[in-house]
Amino acid sequence: MTIKEDTALAVNHALSLEGRKKLAVSGVMDVVSFDEGAAALETSQGTLILRGRELHVEQLDLEAGRIRISGEVDSLVYEENRQTRESFLSRLFR
Repeated sequence: MTIKEDTALAVNHALSLEGRKKLAVSGVMDVVSFDEGAAALETSQGTLILRGRELHVEQLDLEAGRIRISGEVDSLVYEENRQTRESFLSRLFR
């Protein structure tokens, strides 16, 4: 087991979505990408793909593993782990 995998197992992951307008996520290890229409968050439970409109980061604390996002949330999907970032990013913006 690598250090990254060991750390991922130790971090609790939770989602809280209020009225499709406010999203709080814990267990976030990295923000892979973010714009007004989509975000990719590396969490302790895999990569979380968020799609929506007018998305904005309200709060980000990677040391604590938390992010708060506002905007219109359309979908939340966990992606398979990919070997290369390029293939992941190409899938994100299809």
